Amino acid sequence: VQLVESGGGLVQPGGSLRLSCAASGFTFSSYAMGWARQVPGKGLEWVSGIYSDGSTYYADSVKGRFTISRDNAKNTVYLQMNSLKPEDTAVYYCATFPQLEVWGQGTLVTVSS
Repeated sequence: VQLVESGGGLVQPGGSLRLSCAASGFTFSSYAMGWARQVPGKGLEWVSGIYSDGSTYYADSVKGRFTISRDNAKNTVYLQMNSLKPEDTAVYYCATFPQLEVWGQGTLVTVSS
């Protein structure tokens, strides 16, 4: 069972990034998947989730800026992040949602000028 995130990096405020998470070892299409983030010294915060039927969840802090999607044929979940703010800086984790049964190693997103 494995989740591997990619797509993090350094971006200026107002910029965009697209995170990807490749899943293996479990029936991906049967699980709700999500993205959570953690700032060093702070707790884990769910950012977004997507259920098997395609319905979605977004934290208030990212509504209208982030879009989650999934491709069950590729066992991949994505997070399109637009209009990024410095407060979006965090390590972003892909995980089963919302139970956190499986999670990846994380990818760092830094929003800074």
